[in-house]
Amino acid sequence: MKNDPILADIKQDADSLPYSLWEEIGFRFGDKGTHTSRTIMLEELSLLLHECAEDATRDDYVTAIVDYNCLGKRTAATRRLSGQRMRELYGLDPSLPIFRILRYCWYADEKGRPLLALLTAMARDPLLRVTSLPILRMQPGEELARQQMIDVLRESTRNRLNDSTLDKVVRNASSSWTQSGHLKGRVHKIRQKVEPTPVVTAYALLLGYLLGVRGHGLFKTLWTKVLDTPPEELISLAMDAKRLGFLDISYSGGMIEVSVDRMLTEDERRLIRE
Repeated sequence: MKNDPILADIKQDADSLPYSLWEEIGFRFGDKGTHTSRTIMLEELSLLLHECAEDATRDDYVTAIVDYNCLGKRTAATRRLSGQRMRELYGLDPSLPIFRILRYCWYADEKGRPLLALLTAMARDPLLRVTSLPILRMQPGEELARQQMIDVLRESTRNRLNDSTLDKVVRNASSSWTQSGHLKGRVHKIRQKVEPTPVVTAYALLLGYLLGVRGHGLFKTLWTKVLDTPPEELISLAMDAKRLGFLDISYSGGMIEVSVDRMLTEDERRLIRE
């Protein structure tokens, strides 16, 4: 996808980037995305993670959705389709570091769940990532201009989506940004500021770290930009996250070092350092 916001944070030649590693971690790339037909499905994710145990397997999530109908869908076909869309958005597989750590943070931070869902869905849906560009340019109190979102989607997908599909993406993305707290209102979508928790901040830093960003750069990535919080305040939140046991951070003499090893397994640490 042209102008993928992820790549703005990566200081390397796009042709040499480790896409296969990033996909193994849980990121997704390309010109398609779940937002052609769904939102971030925050309510469904909440129901699913409430239904399943903290150590649930990939098969357990499928069973909860399809066999036990924990999402309350009317038909078996709708259950299967909902499961497919949720796997696209979140992975639903603890072998994927992004989902495993989402689940860990989810149970630890009820207040931060909408932002945790948004960050994960952004990592896995390129279309949702692109819609962040007009959202981040908005000021609190400003009304969303749908045409701006349409224009950035059309440019990024190189006109591969027709007008009808673009309209669906804008409608679904607007709903997703409302579910996350960045927008409010039903007909007229008004920008408002979100307030991240220490756990959400740690997760946002983790996503940047997994993509190879380090030091001060971690506080200027797409993931931290959507938290609507200046770097100085994010550093303070990261210090709180350290006290909660989510990461390690040292800040002295203008230099900053962040380690997310506390959130990673030994195999995951080895994977990202290969």
